Amino acid sequence: MQPGIVQVPVFVYPSPVTFFLEDQSTHKQVLTLYNPYDFPIRFRVLCTAPNKYTVVDPEGSIRPKFCIDIVVRHTAISAANCNITDKFRIHLQNHTTKQLIGKQDIAATLLPGKQSGPAADHEEFQRLPPKLDLSATGGVQQQFGVMRDYRQGRIQTPNYIVVVAAVVCIVALLLPTQGDQDTRFPTYLHLTSHLKLVFAYVLGLVTMVILRPS
Repeated sequence: MQPGIVQVPVFVYPSPVTFFLEDQSTHKQVLTLYNPYDFPIRFRVLCTAPNKYTVVDPEGSIRPKFCIDIVVRHTAISAANCNITDKFRIHLQNHTTKQLIGKQDIAATLLPGKQSGPAADHEEFQRLPPKLDLSATGGVQQQFGVMRDYRQGRIQTPNYIVVVAAVVCIVALLLPTQGDQDTRFPTYLHLTSHLKLVFAYVLGLVTMVILRPS
């Protein structure tokens, strides 16, 4: 990246992506790309093995505080391609200048066999009583933002502990990764890719808590 260009973390789920040779339902995966920022962004999806995958709408833009789904299909399902890890790279660009402002790599692996999952669910689940009368609030908000308590007529702000946790995760994601030639930070602040994935996952959970309607 060029000096002076603002770098932002990329929020995408899931990561990594796993396909299974004998499970056709896994041959198509959906990546959800989030834009939690107050400005629109452009994105571009690249791949180390483009002949093995098709990506629906590999380029586009996301409005502020919205997300999009990117459909990825593995088109080279064969035993010869098992246990080979390819990579997708997501570039975020400034919406106006198209300068690169962030990037994230996502591993994609085809594994033999079928996906192992929980046994069939025979338990009976029932609905919980609603906490709010949705008819009075006009439904659940789809966009990020503050949560309004319509019964009390006031704006509720997120829990400060949750906000601090989110800030810590964002700071951790902005730190350099091990192997980067970045001398601005001491070596012990160079985090591993696995640790950054943990922070990204925690940030996703914290974001859900902050944005969850009361």
